[in-house]
Amino acid sequence: MGYPPEKNDQDAHPYMNGSSSKEKQQDHLYDDQVSSSSRPSSVGYSGGSKANGHYRPSFNGSPSSSLSSSPSTSRHPPPLPSRQPSVMTTRQNTFREGSRPPLPPKDTYDQVCRDLASIYKKKIRPLETTYNFEGFHSAPLTDSDISAKPMVLLLGQYSTGKTTFIKHLIEGDYPGSHIGVEPTTDRFVAVMNGTTPRVIPGNAAAVSADLPFRGLDRFGQAFLSRFQVSQCPSPLLENMTLIDTPGILAGNKQRIERGYDFTKTIEWFAQRSDLILLFFDSHKLDISDEFKSSIYALKGQEEKIRVILNKSDMVDQQQLMRVYGALMWSLGKVIQTPEVMRVFLGSFWLHRPSNAFEDCRALLEAEQADLLKDLRDLPRNASIRKVNEIVKRARQAKVHAYIIGHLRKEMPTVFGKKSKQRELIKDLSSEFLKVQQLYSVPAGDFPSVAEFRKLLEAYKFENFAKIREPILATAEEALAVDLPRIMSQFHQQNNPLLELTQKNPFLGPPEAFNPLNTNKNPGQDFPPSYWHFASVDKTMSTPIFRSLNPIDGKINGSTAKPYLVSTGLSVEVLAKVWKLADWDVDGYLDEDEFAVALHLIRAVESGGPAILPETLPRSMLPFS
Repeated sequence: MGYPPEKNDQDAHPYMNGSSSKEKQQDHLYDDQVSSSSRPSSVGYSGGSKANGHYRPSFNGSPSSSLSSSPSTSRHPPPLPSRQPSVMTTRQNTFREGSRPPLPPKDTYDQVCRDLASIYKKKIRPLETTYNFEGFHSAPLTDSDISAKPMVLLLGQYSTGKTTFIKHLIEGDYPGSHIGVEPTTDRFVAVMNGTTPRVIPGNAAAVSADLPFRGLDRFGQAFLSRFQVSQCPSPLLENMTLIDTPGILAGNKQRIERGYDFTKTIEWFAQRSDLILLFFDSHKLDISDEFKSSIYALKGQEEKIRVILNKSDMVDQQQLMRVYGALMWSLGKVIQTPEVMRVFLGSFWLHRPSNAFEDCRALLEAEQADLLKDLRDLPRNASIRKVNEIVKRARQAKVHAYIIGHLRKEMPTVFGKKSKQRELIKDLSSEFLKVQQLYSVPAGDFPSVAEFRKLLEAYKFENFAKIREPILATAEEALAVDLPRIMSQFHQQNNPLLELTQKNPFLGPPEAFNPLNTNKNPGQDFPPSYWHFASVDKTMSTPIFRSLNPIDGKINGSTAKPYLVSTGLSVEVLAKVWKLADWDVDGYLDEDEFAVALHLIRAVESGGPAILPETLPRSMLPFS
């Protein structure tokens, strides 16, 4: 996985050594919208240009009003314009390094994976092998399975835009990709990061210790010949793997001629995926039998599923409303859950067609932004998700052990074994109820009765293992002690303590700020009430603060810097603002300190840098 560099001194104060190369290299989503010398009050789309075969947007903005007005004629300085990231109306790289969320430190992630692998090998895998968990559910996990990057599985019928969606995200082709109105993707493709574009055939990928696909050999040569790993360099793929799947067709012919169990393959990938995207076309809402069985195979993975109604700009607003309703009706017949599944409207084109409708463009952009946020959050929560999957698997293995042990206990010692096995299989739902009552197992943890009954036909119950308390106790210890201990390591991410020199680099002689303090009576043109905390507009600042993803209610310098730089004020002025707003000198801004910082910026915009006081008036403190 790709991880950000270690925290350095500039994280504490974003404006120390303002002319350093690190500042010049600052990459942020706002850089495309806001100039460092002048800040528009609104950003609007004004067409674009074509470069290197890709359509690129250009932006302009109207100058902010009243910024140069005299403070004596305006008792209340104008509010700051919104600088929330706007969604581009054409394709852009949403995962550029500067706009990606902070990831967990690499050593922390690696340590979590090592701990999970150790716990799984010592305490959970023995339970799986003893009670043949592989024969009923899935093969034991390998180290590469546990340490794998987050995986995103794309499912949908043919020509719904799955491959185009991947190209939209990585901003380019990947080896073996092909797009057309006909069914073009005829194989499973794992799109992964690599230094050079190349294709790894399925058989080689299934035996590679570095790839998390060693369990796929269970599906045989027919599947492996239809599987490949496509590697290409991409910032997005540094932190996740995308799984493209064949377009699902209607009819029995396709299922018979595949030569492998498509549904079981989908189930294998779904268990290992962190996010599952179901694609629908606004012109093709039907759900074929194979697609329906694939959705059924996702049972137990509902929290991972997101539905995308793609090509939504190919219908007008009225038709889109009807299409959305029809899709929800179709999903309600297939997905047997009382909860309403989230459906994202989107239109992920490489090049927007000329006949696209624009009446719902703002809605589509907002929906696409929500979906891309889910994708951006995957690497950030990778460690917690790994623990969650191991916990889920351990619980499933424990229930499986109870079922197998109970069936073994019900078998006679000498005579009538076959008839008793047939009776147990026939009344399997009643046996599940006995296990539930005997071991206090929640009803939702049991597998499908029909599927389990079918699998039991291949075994002799007298060969099953009996209930072995030591093995179950060891697995229970992993669930009750070991895995919660790992969770406690990052249950709540805390802000690190900063060195004294990191907290505020402006503790030296105040002469560095003399050019800002030529006004002998700062604030004299503002009403006295302006320098009271009650005048701070937190209704404006709080949403901005929360959008910066505070940790423990605070943001550090590197997090706040891109937003504050977008105000257009000089580094020296922003340094003075930071010094005043960080009144507890801890190198972080909480919600109140951030609100005061924006309040001071408003003052500078209306009265110039000289308006800032030498020290923050005590009346500006929220607890004064």
